[in-house]
Amino acid sequence: MPRFWCINQNFCIMILKITLGMDAEQRFHPTDGRTASNLNPKELLLYATADCAGRTIVSLLKEHVSSVSLMELSIEGSLSTPTVVAESVFTHFNIIYRVECDTLKDQIIVSRAINLAHDKYCGLLQMMRRIAPLSHETSIITTREVNT
Repeated sequence: MPRFWCINQNFCIMILKITLGMDAEQRFHPTDGRTASNLNPKELLLYATADCAGRTIVSLLKEHVSSVSLMELSIEGSLSTPTVVAESVFTHFNIIYRVECDTLKDQIIVSRAINLAHDKYCGLLQMMRRIAPLSHETSIITTREVNT
């Protein structure tokens, strides 16, 4: 669902957001129940980027034993116009990685996989950087109690 950011009554931008969650087969799907056929082309670009990042992370994690119980990726794209029109261009992207795993060791492995996917291996993220600035946030939590 789009949201708006306004500086004043005369200047607003639209922010599109897509959130994908990982299922048991390690595939990513929109968490709001929409399908690709329900997305406009600009949302499809965001969807494809988050899916590429997620698949890259999963691929990197296959080399390690890790206990990821939840992975969710959200990507926001700020548009240059207050509505989606042909002239709309993205001015900024932000991707948010949310992961739950069992141990502190897994947190370290997942963090490294996210950074490698984000900075090096996901081709769509590399392409998006050429369109507009791309920032990211990472939240990895451990679900098992840590012994001190």
